[in-house]
Amino acid sequence: MKEAIVKVCHLSHRYSVQWAVKDISFDIPAQGIYGLLGSNGAGKSTVMNIMCGVLKQTEGEVFIDGADTRKDPLVAKRCIGFLPQQPPLYGDLTVEEYLTHAAYLRRMPDKEIKAAVDEVLERCSIAHFRSRLIKNLSGGYQQRVGIAQAIVHKPALVVFDEPTNGLDPTQILEIRHLIQSIAKERTVILSTHILTEVHAMCDHIFMIEQGQLVFNGTVDEFDNCLTSNSIFLQLADAPATEELMRIKGVTDVEELGGQRYRIRFSEAEGVVERLVEASSRNRWRLMEIQQEKSSLDDIFAALSKKAKK
Repeated sequence: MKEAIVKVCHLSHRYSVQWAVKDISFDIPAQGIYGLLGSNGAGKSTVMNIMCGVLKQTEGEVFIDGADTRKDPLVAKRCIGFLPQQPPLYGDLTVEEYLTHAAYLRRMPDKEIKAAVDEVLERCSIAHFRSRLIKNLSGGYQQRVGIAQAIVHKPALVVFDEPTNGLDPTQILEIRHLIQSIAKERTVILSTHILTEVHAMCDHIFMIEQGQLVFNGTVDEFDNCLTSNSIFLQLADAPATEELMRIKGVTDVEELGGQRYRIRFSEAEGVVERLVEASSRNRWRLMEIQQEKSSLDDIFAALSKKAKK
């Protein structure tokens, strides 16, 4: 069986007397996009910085493609490409000069550097800016240069910290597509507190709150980890809300306009059947009924609350 590209074992880290991360373990075994999700201050940046060799953990072990980040940091770092929240750019260098410098820093053989730089210039759609000073590029193109430096040495693992932060909607879509294309060839970890970003790009989610791992699963499992307590209902001949409230299990009725209602209930079992039966018996002419999904914000809030207990 192939070694996991990332293996985190009982990871803990303390700043002074406060634990930022406490006893976190997970594996990332395959290509794809993995979301490291958490609110600001949750501990995800600490985990990410330890994985990338920026911090040394207080306790536990981290392996990157089999290399221990504490015992063999150079071997581990060769496997990693990292884009911090603020791209580490040199504004007075041209794009080509900067990427060549980044390749040297990654200890690429001299004879391979030019071809590698040419490849990422094309890959990130910045070849036409190769001779332009980085400080004269827009924010979106500077972000592309930051992504290019993270992949110039063809790492097995690429870590992006808030990669679309501060970009306009068009730039966000372009960066998402670029990251998705990178993930076809290597493993990508995306650190963010933006739920829609995770939902749009990730295959798997690790959620950290209060320094603890509170969720580890697929995006579908994340969507379904809370059971909704409301039903969307549309009736052609709707009754007074008081009649709907009389149905067993119904706790609240919200009028949405256009003969549409949101029905909240205490227990899901039997409520849909009783609503359908009442509609048929009273000729309310049921047009639509469906159980609503919990919103991403509801799920995030519930998992955050779990971490604080």
